[in-house]
Amino acid sequence: MRSAEVLSIGRGDPLFASTFSKSLLNPEQQTPASLVGAHGKAADKRYNVYRNNVTVSLIEALAAIFPATQRITGPDFFRAMARLHIRETPPTSPLLFEYGHHFPAFIDAYEYAQPMPWLGDVARLERAWLDAYHAADCPVISADDLSAVAPHELSELRFRAHPATRILSSKFPAVTIFVANRGSEPVERIECVVPEDALITRPELDVVVRLLQPGGASFLICLADGGSLGSAAAAALNVNPAFDLAGMIAEMIEAGAFTEIYVENSDVENT
Repeated sequence: MRSAEVLSIGRGDPLFASTFSKSLLNPEQQTPASLVGAHGKAADKRYNVYRNNVTVSLIEALAAIFPATQRITGPDFFRAMARLHIRETPPTSPLLFEYGHHFPAFIDAYEYAQPMPWLGDVARLERAWLDAYHAADCPVISADDLSAVAPHELSELRFRAHPATRILSSKFPAVTIFVANRGSEPVERIECVVPEDALITRPELDVVVRLLQPGGASFLICLADGGSLGSAAAAALNVNPAFDLAGMIAEMIEAGAFTEIYVENSDVENT
């Protein structure tokens, strides 16, 4: 009997499907008893081949999503870490590019990654990069849209985030580490170990990761959560008294981070 025929046995039985999938990602579990080969023979060997192929495919999917993370750890370390993550958090979607949202949190807790406390944030940047890449297209606001707002309404101005917009705040130089390890060039020692904020957008066809001034993440997160421009500025200044508000507004417009501006309780919206 061919492997494809073996694996089709039990199709349509929800209990069988559940047992099949749970055993598939855990090599410590036995082959489902109802899975048999030709003439009623055990299908252990064929099932183990299929089990190994599925695990390898998922590891390769994670490696494709997190190339900088793998470059930092090395392939062997990454594969061992990914294998454990797959057992704990199997995919729930048939689309492999959607897999790995929980991987950064897994890295944070992974015992052998503790000497690299910034590794989880680098992985978060990589996941955000891919999410931005696959996000929907949408028109963005321009400087002219802002200039059309009455001065007395500026502090109450609110923004709608572009579907591709992602904001990350790290206690570590995660952006610098991310950029250094996304390519193939040799990585030099990073001397400046400071917190870094990032804005990830896709203003046109390419995803762009921007290193923000201190307070930038607090500012943008407040806006993305529906806060007013005045409250976002206050949040940023609380983090960084020297926060450059005008520069941040210009940067977020250039990045295409927002799609609409409006004043709450107003019937007028600018797009």
